[in-house]
Amino acid sequence: MSTIPVGVCSLADYEQHAKEVLPAPTWAYLSGTAMDGLTYQRNRQKLDEILLQQRVLCEDMAKGGCQQTLFGQHLAMPLLVAPLAYQKLAHPTGELGTIQAAAAQNVGFCLSTLASAPLEHVAQMSPDATRWFQLYCQPSRETTLQLVRRAEQAGYQAIVVTADAPINGVRNAEQRAGFSLPEGVRAVNLESLPSAAQGDSVFSCWMGQAADWQTLAWLREQTKLPLLLKGVMSAQDAQRAVSLGLDGIIVSNHGGRVLDSQPATIEVLPAIRAAVGKETTVLLDSGIRRGSDIFKAVALGADAVLLGRSVFYALAVAGPLGVAHCLRILRDELEATMALCGCASVQDITSECLYQPNTLTF
Repeated sequence: MSTIPVGVCSLADYEQHAKEVLPAPTWAYLSGTAMDGLTYQRNRQKLDEILLQQRVLCEDMAKGGCQQTLFGQHLAMPLLVAPLAYQKLAHPTGELGTIQAAAAQNVGFCLSTLASAPLEHVAQMSPDATRWFQLYCQPSRETTLQLVRRAEQAGYQAIVVTADAPINGVRNAEQRAGFSLPEGVRAVNLESLPSAAQGDSVFSCWMGQAADWQTLAWLREQTKLPLLLKGVMSAQDAQRAVSLGLDGIIVSNHGGRVLDSQPATIEVLPAIRAAVGKETTVLLDSGIRRGSDIFKAVALGADAVLLGRSVFYALAVAGPLGVAHCLRILRDELEATMALCGCASVQDITSECLYQPNTLTF
């Protein structure tokens, strides 16, 4: 499909249409969760439980807006497209189409190590876009550094190290569907690099090659770009990352795709913000589906959020046009929420914008 279907006016509408147009195994991969999906469900449950405090008759709202600045990069709203692997599964344009859509809406874009398009081609497609590179550390520091240098040379403006997926989650829906990458879809940016050793033990094989805190400290020494750690779910890990000189934390449970039975990201966000202080950039992903979700995340300490699965769904349904529409939907919803809660800017959004009876806990 290359047009937006009639009646699509929310991210949930895109999800419904994507299930109808995607092959069943691909749908199982894109929508799949770890084990029983408890983490995935909790992400939504806890966001839905947070209530907003409407304010009326507010003054000086005519010049309001939802712009945000991250590391000197100006965005139309506090949102980036999350790093999503293999976007050609959804549409032939893949990552090239997605970054065009993000640039059109002045939204940040984070490219996955497992992208199905060369990172240089993606950067060239939209040279004025805010673009970050997500890094999966490779088995050797030499090959990891090759990816970092390529990203620097291509003009990416930040490096995002994903730490919460040293192994894949146990995704039963994907297993039952027998998903495998179709011909023509592959992690092209890793093709010239050596593969990880194979084995039958999570610990002796996969965890033996995984990055650790020493890897992160070494990586901090290798680049002058802003460096963020993605997949942080504890205040202790966040503090340790900041002590190593990292510039940002991304509170994420990988959308419930890796470890099941975790708390929701929105639950741990306030403690992580308190642990790292006001100066560290903090973002959140996992479960974002509405502009009001962005508002809630900012109110509890996030500077911005990342959007994952919904981008895939919109790309599958209507290509880059669908992604641009999806992002615009969120902006309209966020602006409406801000206006009705009396917030003329993102900086006005605080915990006081949430309804907090004595029985409400986070």
